[in-house]
Amino acid sequence: MAILADENTRIIVQGITGREAVAFTKDMIDYGSKVVAGVTPGKGGRSVYGVPVFDTVYEALQGERADATVISVPPARVKGAALEALSNGIKLLVIVAERVPRKDTIEILEVARERGAFVIGPNTLGMINPHTVKIGMAGGPVKNVKSAYKPGSVAIASRSGGMTTEIANLLTIHGIGQSTCISVGGDPVVGLNFLDLIPLFDKDPGTEALVLFCEPGGVIEERLSELVTSRKIRLPIVAFVAGRFVDRMPGVRFGHAATIVEGEKGTAAGKIERFRKAGIHVAERLDDIVSILREVL
Repeated sequence: MAILADENTRIIVQGITGREAVAFTKDMIDYGSKVVAGVTPGKGGRSVYGVPVFDTVYEALQGERADATVISVPPARVKGAALEALSNGIKLLVIVAERVPRKDTIEILEVARERGAFVIGPNTLGMINPHTVKIGMAGGPVKNVKSAYKPGSVAIASRSGGMTTEIANLLTIHGIGQSTCISVGGDPVVGLNFLDLIPLFDKDPGTEALVLFCEPGGVIEERLSELVTSRKIRLPIVAFVAGRFVDRMPGVRFGHAATIVEGEKGTAAGKIERFRKAGIHVAERLDDIVSILREVL
């Protein structure tokens, strides 16, 4: 079992003729994902690895049903592409584009909420259900993905795209498989975050534990601790909080746009303290994730 997508999910790619999109479209196809159409205005009639290209989402869906889209267009065009997908009934948007204006992201999320759709990203590598489906760039090329990811019952949600695969690989090496792995995105405002994902994972009978990769900055982890404390969550949760040195360097921004500490707000130490009070298992080192999982599974 998994959340959000499975082997039957039908995917379109908006911006499919771009260099990056061409590469990850091939990776998705090779992985077994059902990429049914692509959209690039003015490029209709072409094809990318056998995937037909259309000028609009509406045209792409005239002969095909689609459940999800990957949006890989310039930042200023993301809002238009996302709203076009939503207006045509797409229920899962994976926005891999970076530097999307925050006000555009907020508008996209408001419309998605009204239409009952899910958004992953912006600035995400996407998601992957091992050996079943990948949507976006999660995991990289197939030759690496198949060695890094293994089907199983441990979900991963990470603020870092690269660490999504790193943690999956760590688990796979130690014989622990994964259910659904999601890179939530590195921007200050994103769609599905830890707070949204935990209830989804908790309802999934195929998920027996959850690993979170956290970073300094923002208050989602603090709110997550409140959620776990106030609600009965079935899943054991293991969290690794990176960047503890940032606590000694307030105001520093690095890596992701969301990774910035302001005074006492969003510090790694504060997140760890709240996690422990909420009963969330905290891994001191990355390797500790494996030993903790073996204790709780």
